[in-house]
Amino acid sequence: MRNIINSAEVSQHTIKLQQMGAKVQVINSTLCYVHFNIEGLDLEYVYNINYNGNYFLERIQPYPLAIEEFDTEHDLVKLIQSDVNKFRNAMKSRHVDRFISIAKQINKTFTTFEDTFLNYNIPTEKVDKIYKKILALEFEIDMIREIAKGIELEDPEDN
Repeated sequence: MRNIINSAEVSQHTIKLQQMGAKVQVINSTLCYVHFNIEGLDLEYVYNINYNGNYFLERIQPYPLAIEEFDTEHDLVKLIQSDVNKFRNAMKSRHVDRFISIAKQINKTFTTFEDTFLNYNIPTEKVDKIYKKILALEFEIDMIREIAKGIELEDPEDN
């Protein structure tokens, strides 16, 4: 993987985007990759420090998820520690592989959903059908949360 984009490449990308009508602001930010291996599971994050000094965090493995923007490095590290602890606990479940497969499928489904609605004129009844199915899935997840036993997590401040 290439780690550095030179200024000529940035200028080239900037010009192309401006020609498309975008307003482009080139920001000198720091991009950081974070990797953990938890019992064979790769848990990876990427965050950048933007021009305001804020930290934007995304989980990239085992499935992608935009997490949050933080004002301080302390808050960023605290959230990563909490997330790592959650995955450590999840690794104790006999369903962890299935959970990760489902999470990846949800991401794939969202990508297909977006592609479909950005590229096709979908009949109203089909839009309504998808929406009702999403609400039913959310309801099912809520019902599971009500009956499932919670996982005791370590306090990230203790580590």
